[in-house]
Amino acid sequence: MRFVFYLLMMIAVALTVGFGLSYYALTDGRLFGAAQVGPWTAWPDVGASAPNPYTRGHLAREASLQLGQAEGLQFTATIDSDGQPLTRNCSYSIEGKTPLATLWTLVAVDAQGVNLAAPDTEPSIRSTGIARANDGSVDIKVGTRLMPGNWLELVGDGPFVLELTLYDTAVFSGFSSDESMPAILRGDCT
Repeated sequence: MRFVFYLLMMIAVALTVGFGLSYYALTDGRLFGAAQVGPWTAWPDVGASAPNPYTRGHLAREASLQLGQAEGLQFTATIDSDGQPLTRNCSYSIEGKTPLATLWTLVAVDAQGVNLAAPDTEPSIRSTGIARANDGSVDIKVGTRLMPGNWLELVGDGPFVLELTLYDTAVFSGFSSDESMPAILRGDCT
């Protein structure tokens, strides 16, 4: 009887660990296929001719159109630089330098991928249409309340995701420092 109990316990532990690690690999993936740079996450094998199994699983789970490896790379952020979740109840400042790319876009979406930009405004911020500091760094404000400078106006409340898409970039060649990506700093919250 003890043998059967131990056998059932081992099977339960094996299934829990196996399914738990599989779920983690396909959602967060930092240990398996995703690259984490500060609050930004990217899957560098997306668009490769033979991506690793974790990237394939992530692509199947997301079921979204992805850029080819030579076309660019998309970084997403669900947290700010302090590890707090991004929410539309707060304002944010995205500060610092962006990796070298021919063009980049910044967009805010909800969990279903719906763009959260306010009606009658630009749906995204583009690298070609912003004011930069003398050293080339950016300062982009994101939120539902009016802010000076480069501003991505959002509507609604609740959590959101920032997507920074770099087009025509070789971002992972010699790329390892948190200073290579802009910081996401939380401002005032209501």
